[in-house]
Amino acid sequence: MKILGIIDTHDAGIALIEDGKIIFAINEERLNRIKLCTGFPKKSIELLLKKYKANDVDRIAVGSKYIELVEESRSFGGEKLDNINRKAMSSLSRFGGCFFKTGAWTRIHKGLFSIMFKRRQDEIKRILKEYGFNCPVDFIDHHTSHAASAYYTSGKDNVLVITSDAAGDALSATVFVGNGGKLTKLKEVNSYNSIGKLYSYVTEICGFKPLRHEGKITGLAAYGNPIYISLFNKMVVFNNGGFTNISNTKHERSKEKILKEIGRDFKKENLAASVQKHLENETIKFVSHWLDKTRLRNVVLAGGVFSNVKLNQKILELDNIDSVYIHPNMGDGGLALGAALYVNGGKPINIDDVYFGVEYSEKEIEETLKKYNLKYKKYNHVEKEIAKLLSEKKVVARFNGKMEYGPRALGNRSILYHAGDKTVNDWLNKNLCRTEWMPFAPVTLEEFKSDYYLNYKGGEHAAKFMTITFDCNDRMREESPAVVHVDNTARPQLINEEINPSYYKILKEYHKLTNIPTIINTSFNMHEEPIVCSPEDAVRSFKKGNLDVLAIGNFIVKNQSSP
Repeated sequence: MKILGIIDTHDAGIALIEDGKIIFAINEERLNRIKLCTGFPKKSIELLLKKYKANDVDRIAVGSKYIELVEESRSFGGEKLDNINRKAMSSLSRFGGCFFKTGAWTRIHKGLFSIMFKRRQDEIKRILKEYGFNCPVDFIDHHTSHAASAYYTSGKDNVLVITSDAAGDALSATVFVGNGGKLTKLKEVNSYNSIGKLYSYVTEICGFKPLRHEGKITGLAAYGNPIYISLFNKMVVFNNGGFTNISNTKHERSKEKILKEIGRDFKKENLAASVQKHLENETIKFVSHWLDKTRLRNVVLAGGVFSNVKLNQKILELDNIDSVYIHPNMGDGGLALGAALYVNGGKPINIDDVYFGVEYSEKEIEETLKKYNLKYKKYNHVEKEIAKLLSEKKVVARFNGKMEYGPRALGNRSILYHAGDKTVNDWLNKNLCRTEWMPFAPVTLEEFKSDYYLNYKGGEHAAKFMTITFDCNDRMREESPAVVHVDNTARPQLINEEINPSYYKILKEYHKLTNIPTIINTSFNMHEEPIVCSPEDAVRSFKKGNLDVLAIGNFIVKNQSSP
């Protein structure tokens, strides 16, 4: 049975599964080139229909019920709903902030959104029919879709499943047990009590885009001291198996409260360190509580909060835990796959790679190179040439095979460089127009992990997707200083031959030349652009970033202006 998953909210996209196997997944941003775009994923659907027929699909699952953040929501009645919601919030605020912590608010909130649910449902079905789909359509709760994305791809059964984000379908966190192919909900936390929103407020206060740049806060935190943690301890905390907004502060006032407490002359790094420490402390209490209560020792995670790689490391370090797995597309971009997997049910599958995206033929690649009048050379063993160029300290942009699903570039749409140059984080970020405080991430041959990383046991699966940090030893800091953060951690990708033979061969050949099994792997894109998808995207980013080498399929293009 073929099931098509769809999400039209933040980071829209689709996923197609057949008899529980993932056969295609993509987010709309890669095709329309709008970062984390919202709206019905038309380009993704159109791409899918070039290979499959609409009547091949047996069922469709949409990864949210109530909330649509899509620009098209205006046509779904979204503007009217926003007005209703604001008026209700204003009226109910007279009862005091404590009202919003209650289950009553969750029910009212859901009720407000469900007013428009039928219209949204009908509109989505109408669009699908225009594309030729006539199968049943299911609408799956936002956090249930998150939970399913983690559980059904973890390869483990009888696990604790935890989701946490800013908000979705009136909730901000849930707890499930995944067992026997089914998810059983134990706890839900409403969106008023969101610890994820608190982190996003700090992102905005520090001058970055909320729901996009939280990773900058995670990196910046290592440079500061958590001197404001007492402030956050009076806002959203762990309580009664979930989170509680003890400040009774409505969301629109939370930023004002923070700014009033810290003053105008605050240091961003100290504020970042404070909210990071608070998130770690309270989420650890949350996870520990449910580990103790369920007596389970394997945890699977999804939701935007768990894009925080430092938090994920702290969870792994708990004494009462055996393993941690984070769904590779942990944010809302993973909801389409989660919804499809939930409808499918069945035992969890183990995914070791996420190369579920579009692939281009050698002919298509060569036509693009000719179109841009680029000088190129074809190699029978291109991996050896790439390794040689890396050993010569060239920056290599690599485009090969199927595109990665999720926010991480994992070798097929990556920029590669040797990790011995500590200054690379300054000059390469400048070339790519990026502002980052987290160093570039390493990719390391899996068979050498024990030679460089500490306390990684139970996190190996997560490390295949760069979703967790590990402590580094002295050898790692000496040989590959460019990928080690100031707190002596790194966010590695562990690669083996089975996962990606071509990528693995580059690392093996590089190791032969240098005796170092690690290089830098950063995403192939300019700042604020999605990861490259097509050969044309690759050529444009290569030229704009003034990189040394473009390794595209079996072809090598060298920047003529490079030394």
